[in-house]
Amino acid sequence: MTLLRSTVLAAVLLVVGYAGAALALPDPPAPVTANATWFDALGSPYGGCGMPQANLDSQDFVALNVFNTPGDYAYSTRPVPDAAKTGMWENGRNCGRWVQVSVADYCTGVNDGAPNQAFCRNGSWVADAYNGGTLTMLVADSCGDGNAWCRDDPYHLDLSKGSLNKFVKNGATLTDLYPDHWNNRHISWQFVPAPNYSGDIKIGFLQGAQQWWPAIAVSHLANGIHGVEYLADGTWHAAAMNSDMGQSYIIGGLTSGATTFQIRVRDVNDALINGGRVYSFSLPCPSQCSVPYTAAAYTTSGGSTGSPSASVSPSVSPSVSPSVSPSVSPSTSPSSTGACSAAYRITSSWPGGFGGEVTVTAGSAPITGWTVKWTYADGQTITQLWNGTLTTSGSAVTVKNVSYNGSLGARGTATFGFNGTSGGTNSIPTLSCTSP
Repeated sequence: MTLLRSTVLAAVLLVVGYAGAALALPDPPAPVTANATWFDALGSPYGGCGMPQANLDSQDFVALNVFNTPGDYAYSTRPVPDAAKTGMWENGRNCGRWVQVSVADYCTGVNDGAPNQAFCRNGSWVADAYNGGTLTMLVADSCGDGNAWCRDDPYHLDLSKGSLNKFVKNGATLTDLYPDHWNNRHISWQFVPAPNYSGDIKIGFLQGAQQWWPAIAVSHLANGIHGVEYLADGTWHAAAMNSDMGQSYIIGGLTSGATTFQIRVRDVNDALINGGRVYSFSLPCPSQCSVPYTAAAYTTSGGSTGSPSASVSPSVSPSVSPSVSPSVSPSTSPSSTGACSAAYRITSSWPGGFGGEVTVTAGSAPITGWTVKWTYADGQTITQLWNGTLTTSGSAVTVKNVSYNGSLGARGTATFGFNGTSGGTNSIPTLSCTSP
């Protein structure tokens, strides 16, 4: 019997702030053995970590147990106030981490997770040819169901169904593990560093975010997330977690009611990431964000690297969750003056549409503003753009800086993103960049 589960997040989770528990469950001894079940997909619009599925770093993801209540299948208080009842989810504090999962023994009996029943009853655990297959997966959701898996097995993992036939053993993918060789097998797992990590965090605003409720989600994490701090009136403040959605926090503006923000982020060791790097950004929505995730471009200062930089989260289609295609290598076109250059890349695509971003880089001297121009050759149109001011004339596109990202130091960068439509062919245009 296979567990079918969909994540259910009540609307109250989006409006009740959670300051972050003082709980600190130790990482499990590595590796640990547990039962593994599967679920179809993250809930809508978010998984338990507060991230839409389309914006995850990986579509190979897992859910951790919210509760550790052996024999008690009814307890449902979230966030969990009692350390003795807190599961490996740890009220969201293990969100955004990675686990390496290895296939272990197969159950020859009944392994249905029935309350007050033994695992693999009327049978035994046996090794077979699938033992040892491995896959590295992202913690993105929570398992709070009232069954024995989620309550009696503290190290139980709920795996994304699409990942079951992607485990690799001796260089070969185990494409037929599910369904005939599954039966909610044993697995072993341990926390591991983010695989092949590069770049920096991504920041996005959640649906409903606005001036007086600036709810953000932080992703692309090197070592998880245990807190966000925001600067207000010259003082750093600890942001409240958005219920127990461990990658989402309710921040504050630089002054009361402001829509410009500066944050720092703490990892699972409670250390400031990147040496205390400060991320500066603005609310990209005119009034209230209407889609599940709206990327926010940012500039950085301080921390491990003192030079200014910028980043932007991937774009999302306003109406559907696109299947993300590999990014296209940037095409950089220096301006005729040499004051700045601009690089264009496609970040995602879906039938009839695409997302893109342009990175503007100052030359050898500071600039106080920039204008990027290009002409589409394949009938593309831009339907939404953020962190820039857009004007179009037929296929010609002009984007100018906005107030907070026009001034760049020498070699400094700023990024704007956009969604568009395409008829199939979607070639990279040639860009020009000029500065006043």
